[in-house]
Amino acid sequence: MQRRYELINSLAIGRPMQVLAFGHYGAPVIAFPSGGGQFFDFESNGMITAVAPLIEAGKIKIYCPESLDNESWLKQGVDPHWRAVRHNAYQDFILYDLVPAIRADCHDENIRIALTGASLGAYHAANFALKFPHLFHYALCMSGRYDIELVCGHSGSEEVYFNNPVAYVPNLHDEALEHVRRNTHLVLVCGQGAWEEKCLRDTHRLADQLAEKSISHERDIWGYDVEHHWFWWRQQIAHHFGKTFG
Repeated sequence: MQRRYELINSLAIGRPMQVLAFGHYGAPVIAFPSGGGQFFDFESNGMITAVAPLIEAGKIKIYCPESLDNESWLKQGVDPHWRAVRHNAYQDFILYDLVPAIRADCHDENIRIALTGASLGAYHAANFALKFPHLFHYALCMSGRYDIELVCGHSGSEEVYFNNPVAYVPNLHDEALEHVRRNTHLVLVCGQGAWEEKCLRDTHRLADQLAEKSISHERDIWGYDVEHHWFWWRQQIAHHFGKTFG
C-alpha cells in the first residue's frame, strides 16, 4: 500500500499541518481523528487495515489530517465563541489547503471528496458535509456528537451556531436546503452499548432532523453489545465503505 507523510502549510492555523495519505488511486476520503486525536490515529487503531482491500484495489485514497480540537472545541476554560473561532481556522485549512492538495494529488481539480470520522471526528464529517455539500458528497459518521454546545458549553455566538448541526439543520430552507439535498449523503452509525448513550441520543436527534428536511441519509443503529470503541468502528467502516466504494 502506498503511504505518504505530508506537511501542508496553513496560513489560517499559523503552522504546517501533518497529514498521512494512503493509496495510489480511487475516490478521495478525508478521515478525521477522534476528539483531540492525531493524524496517525486511523492507522494506529487499525482503521486503514480495515479498508486495506479497497485501498490496494484502487477504489479509495484516504487522507488523515491532524485535528485542532485541543485548541478549539476541547480547550477548557475558553469561551465557546473563541473555541469556534479557532475551529474556523481549521475549517479554512480543510477548505483552502487540504482540499486543493487532494485535488492536485488526484489530478482532478473538480473531484468531490468523501468524509469519515468517529466520535468528535464524526461531528467534523457531518458538519463539513452539511456546510459544504458541493465539495463533500458523502459522510460516514460513527458514534458522533452533533450538538457541539454539549461539548463546549452554551453560547449565543453565531460562530458556534453555524458549526452546530442540530442547531442549523432545522433552519435550512429554500436554496440552502436544496443545495444540501442535491449534493450530499450522510450515514449516521451508532452502537447501543457502553459509552454510546450521548452519541446515540445525538445520532437519533440529527437523523430525525435530516428526515424532517428530506436530506439524504441513512440511520444505522448497531446492537447493545456495540461499544464506543475502535474495535466496532473498524467493522462499521469496512461494512459501509464496502457498500459505497466496493
